[in-house]
Amino acid sequence: MSDRGLLCIFSLCVIAASLAVAVWLAATGQAAYVDGLFLLISCLVLALAFGLYVRYLVRSVAAENPVATPSKSAAAAPEKSPSRVTAVTGELAGKAQAR
Repeated sequence: MSDRGLLCIFSLCVIAASLAVAVWLAATGQAAYVDGLFLLISCLVLALAFGLYVRYLVRSVAAENPVATPSKSAAAAPEKSPSRVTAVTGELAGKAQAR
């Protein structure tokens, strides 16, 4: 298994453990006191930090391996190039403005 896979699994375990502790603190009523409140906030910040890291990992893997699915609008309408008449007209308009 790659190091990214192990880091992702570890991060998911930390997120699950910190959320479980946060639920336990709220269920037992310990979050109502100062010590429990600080522990609850610490657990939630820890879960947030590791969650952002997992989000970064998922986005970096998705950017490296884009899914090659053509869109329906791109397949239906071929790309149009400007005509020669439009290009010449644009050049003439540019020269007229320069005078």
